[in-house]
Amino acid sequence: MARQLLHYVTFLKEFRRTFHTTGAVLPSGPQLSKATLRPFLRRSRPSRILEVGPGTGPVTQEIVKHLRPGDVFDIVELNGRFVECLRHRFATEPAFQRSAQQSVVHHVPVQEFAATERYDYIMCGLPFNNFPKELVKDIFHRFDELLAPDGVLSFFEYLWIRRMKALVASRPERQRLAGVGCVLGWYLERYEIGHTKVFVNFPPAVVHHLQLGTEDHRNNGAPKDIVAA
Repeated sequence: MARQLLHYVTFLKEFRRTFHTTGAVLPSGPQLSKATLRPFLRRSRPSRILEVGPGTGPVTQEIVKHLRPGDVFDIVELNGRFVECLRHRFATEPAFQRSAQQSVVHHVPVQEFAATERYDYIMCGLPFNNFPKELVKDIFHRFDELLAPDGVLSFFEYLWIRRMKALVASRPERQRLAGVGCVLGWYLERYEIGHTKVFVNFPPAVVHHLQLGTEDHRNNGAPKDIVAA
């Protein structure tokens, strides 16, 4: 319990210090974490797993419980304090220690992350609704490069967040939010294979699962220019 409280305190400090890259007031709850892992939990063979934007590791904590021999687990985190927290967890917590030999925490933006092979599963906790439209496009382009042909990308966003922000936002901010919505909508319309709404979370969220590496996607390519209405 004390350890969990420490993780919450670390998260809250970083939320106040780096809101635009942290995004949430609290770490993901257990139900949201489990919903994010749903395709990963159905796998039948050793897999390569990438988690992007784990924060203090609530989703990471679920992933390490289900790692098997032969799995490879890479974690990409930009925030240095979160990186320290995650590395400490792998060094001190039994569930993390059991998978430490097959897990690596990388302190780097995902756009600059160099992978030796593609991944079967990518789980993402980045707060896209805080980012510029062009950055969201760049990140999804990188996901496309990192994901195996039959791999699954899972990411979540908070329900109604763009709509609620737009109600009180300035015009430039509304345009930014609309642009982000267009990028996400472009991908969801073409490549989403399922989603789960999680109301037992603060805030409530929806988890999206996409397959980007389909032949159709390779033919169509990523959006060259998405213009918000």
